[in-house]
Amino acid sequence: MGEDLNDLELVRRVQSGERAAFDLLVRKYQYRIAALVRRYVRDEAEAQDVVQESFIRAWRALPSFRGDAQFYTWLYRITVNTSKNYLVSLGRRPAGEDIDDEESDVTRTAERLHDSATPENELLRNEMEQLVLGAVAKLAPELREALTLREVEGLSYEEIAERMGTPIGTVRSRIFRARDAIEVQLRPVMDGRP
Repeated sequence: MGEDLNDLELVRRVQSGERAAFDLLVRKYQYRIAALVRRYVRDEAEAQDVVQESFIRAWRALPSFRGDAQFYTWLYRITVNTSKNYLVSLGRRPAGEDIDDEESDVTRTAERLHDSATPENELLRNEMEQLVLGAVAKLAPELREALTLREVEGLSYEEIAERMGTPIGTVRSRIFRARDAIEVQLRPVMDGRP
């Protein structure tokens, strides 16, 4: 709760004309926003442009921020919309249809540093990762988003419900259905069948 109050205080300072307070918000959320954008935009240079555009849009919209939602929830929605708009502007399929949910580069690098990262284990891990990502990509957009918010971003069910604008029961149901669908797709592989 302290972070929420801190964010709200920084927003109020920005709204009062203190530009440096916005810099603090950018520094606080820049890595989370960059990881979010990378789920939509694969090219690193393009992703950085979308991150910058997201913060610019947030800056412009900040005077109308009332604090009805948490600041990060508000910024998250701006970033998702900016990412989707960017893809549409390039003539790519709308974002809800073609996103492969990947963890951030930091998490991937950390996984590879484990002692068990022998070439064989690395190959098996990469194959399993591709199978899981393929299964996630086949999920309906609302299931994929709920699962990503829970498993990648580590949000609580309450936070996910707020972010998605749905009841908590719907969030629980979507996450359950997403996990079940992934399990069904992976069961043949886990049972040793081709």
